[in-house]
Amino acid sequence: MTDNEIKPIAALQDSVPSAPPRSQWKDVWDQFKHHKGALMGGSFLLFITLGVLFGDLIWQLDPKKLDIRAKDFRPIYTAIWDGDAKVGWNHPLGTDNLGRDHLAQIIAGGRTSMAVGWAAMILTMVIGTSIGVFAGYFRKLDGILMRFTDLVLSLPILPLLLVAVTLFRQPLRANFGPETGMFILIVGVIGVTSWMQTARIVRGDILAYKEREFVLAARAAGTTSKGIIFRHLLPNVMSPIMVSATLGLATAIITESALSFLGVGFPSDYPTWGKMLADAVPRMQEFPERVMLPGIAISLTVLSVNYLGDGLRDALDPRIRGR
Repeated sequence: MTDNEIKPIAALQDSVPSAPPRSQWKDVWDQFKHHKGALMGGSFLLFITLGVLFGDLIWQLDPKKLDIRAKDFRPIYTAIWDGDAKVGWNHPLGTDNLGRDHLAQIIAGGRTSMAVGWAAMILTMVIGTSIGVFAGYFRKLDGILMRFTDLVLSLPILPLLLVAVTLFRQPLRANFGPETGMFILIVGVIGVTSWMQTARIVRGDILAYKEREFVLAARAAGTTSKGIIFRHLLPNVMSPIMVSATLGLATAIITESALSFLGVGFPSDYPTWGKMLADAVPRMQEFPERVMLPGIAISLTVLSVNYLGDGLRDALDPRIRGR
């Protein structure tokens, strides 16, 4: 190099290598972990999910086993207040009037309720997201799909659920069996009647994003509608979809419990939280813990899901993250 050659300007040189760009998901986690309610809700939801999935490996009693000699045992904790109570030390949460263990029933019933909740939530998200994307992106479909959404919103959901269960229960039971047929029916009915809020949220976001500069640039570059939807629009509406999914999970669990409580859900010998509530009502004054145990399980699970949804909403909003 000669002296006459232009040397690099020292001020424009980086003396220290620049740090890599901060991950968006790292920012989301930093915001999420400061939401104490969301952390507690997520932890309890993880605990109850693992408990109902693997609880029978630890507590191996059959929830359907009848033992008349052990019927109407009270939970162990009642011995503290009532010394004359009929306590079964091998049944920490007591038994019902047929001798079935309550702890085993809560584990098995939670597995059914959570499976219905997750499956119905996934079906709800698929239907709601699809209708919202088509209504928001394709102007010709907007009016038809949104009027159909308004029509479904105006229908009374619970009577509609009861009618659907009454019409399709026997054919599905005959083709798939009592348990599998009712699972398919309840998941399908909840999914078909719970997608409307997700569709309206997704449609509003799609209407806003499809006029943004990056979408217009992609369209000018010749990107197909399919590519624009999957590459540019759906990634930007994932945050409201995830929040709506958590709330949909809570709605599905409550709806399944309501159907089982009304006696139109799973068979009578198949435990669910709602079925446990229905069985406990006739002797609720004599054995109030039989109502409290599944009721507390449903309430805490739904509450944890709602707190988790609040935390995800705050963490996924870039305005709240301060960006």
